[in-house]
Amino acid sequence: MNILITGGSGFIGSHLSKHYADKGSSIFIIDNLITGNRKNIASIPSDQITFLEQDLITADLSVLPPIDICYHLASPASPIQYKKHPVETMRVNAEGTHKILELCKSKECDRIVLTSTSEIYGDPLEHPQKESYWGNVNTLGDRACYDEAKRYAESMTMTYHRSFNVDARIARIFNTYGPNMELNDGRVVSNFIIQAIQNNPITIYGDGTQTRSFCYVDDMVSGLVSLGETEGIEGEVINLGNPDEKTVLELAEIIKDMTDSTSEITFEGIGQDDPKKRKPNISKANTILSWEPKISLNKGLKNTIEYFEAELHNQK
Repeated sequence: MNILITGGSGFIGSHLSKHYADKGSSIFIIDNLITGNRKNIASIPSDQITFLEQDLITADLSVLPPIDICYHLASPASPIQYKKHPVETMRVNAEGTHKILELCKSKECDRIVLTSTSEIYGDPLEHPQKESYWGNVNTLGDRACYDEAKRYAESMTMTYHRSFNVDARIARIFNTYGPNMELNDGRVVSNFIIQAIQNNPITIYGDGTQTRSFCYVDDMVSGLVSLGETEGIEGEVINLGNPDEKTVLELAEIIKDMTDSTSEITFEGIGQDDPKKRKPNISKANTILSWEPKISLNKGLKNTIEYFEAELHNQK
């Protein structure tokens, strides 16, 4: 198969690229490396990969062969990154998504999987969140550049599906962690692990009672592949995440214990619109994709801690 992955050298995108490389597919990546890193895909044989270091908005898609599936991941995805690049975040989710949908409309791409986010649910009033929930989002806050951009991308994708019969599927991705996260990623798992390894204070924003559900990246990739390859599910919107809910304080204590860290756990003020609870209802993924996460939090954290230990060692 010919697989196009926008943002294919980023955290999740690089694992998805490796999955298809292992299957013998030809992989085409468009990535401007704002948050991606070519080292993440260095192990993929050069004859299987075509890397276009370009901004998706201005990229020349005419150089691509006919594409079987496009996984559209291009976008900063962690709060520290999308707040640093708010305009770029909004544009790639609007103009970039439109560009891929036009490729599908022209029949040069058979299928698109839009990677949306649990952030479209905002600070949810429904718990756990199912796909029919419309969300509770502040359109003017500093997280809105990501939340609203993804909501717009979803709306445009469904419009192309209805108006032009584009084969489109939408994944709403919940908190994901694992190797290939950047050291400066800014998300809670990477922050806690690095602080714990270095025996620095583990910083919790808020009182630590807010909850998250953490999905290991290998499980996330298997869910995305199932969503992309399952026949007859055009137009479906599906939550992908691990429903094993933890408080942020519980996560900090688990990571501190697993790293034998002497770090103190400290508390600071919480950011605007930070969700109080986040847990996916994955019954649709169970039913339609026969998918559920397999990797326990302890196993996933062990792999991720080993990855960050190696990364920090290599920086010395």
